[in-house]
Amino acid sequence: MAQNNIIKLPAPSKTGGMPLMEALSKRATNRTMDGEKSLSQQQLSDLLWAAWGINREDGRRTAPSALNRQEIDLYLIGRKGAYRYDAEAHALVPVAEGDLRGKVNSQEYTRTGDWILIFVADYMRMTQGDMQGNAVTAGIDAGLIAQNVYLYGASEGLAVVVHSTVNREEVAKALGLKSSQHIALGQTVGIPARR
Repeated sequence: MAQNNIIKLPAPSKTGGMPLMEALSKRATNRTMDGEKSLSQQQLSDLLWAAWGINREDGRRTAPSALNRQEIDLYLIGRKGAYRYDAEAHALVPVAEGDLRGKVNSQEYTRTGDWILIFVADYMRMTQGDMQGNAVTAGIDAGLIAQNVYLYGASEGLAVVVHSTVNREEVAKALGLKSSQHIALGQTVGIPARR
């Protein structure tokens, strides 16, 4: 996919939103999503910055990572294609065309959700430790980012569900991942369906 189709996101809104304690009280999993509605570009921008954006001049992020290795890359799968989130440029870099949401797993929310975040750990950035230790660390770091997504979703009234069920081999192939890159989690975000 052509790299010149990079989507530059609007600057994130770093003020406002719901107070933290209220967001924590509203944080919940919601698998029922409206397959016709989409997040706005501003919501997507704010979501990604809240999840794993750069919040300090030294390049550190909105979520912690062990030894600041920043081994997690966020990939997004949507209706028109798949992208890698470039936090430094605050942009989406295309990696595949077409709607790949159905490849993630067999759950309905992956087909009706607007975006599926795929948390990918690059073990090449984790030079200390063995495979099992790397998997544990990557899982913890991915979980910290996923909680940021949940809190932003609660603040914005979005439907969010985290899932470890991911067709890892098929998704890794579709995203063009290297052998050092391992999928830790998936998380689907969308507009809640009205009942």
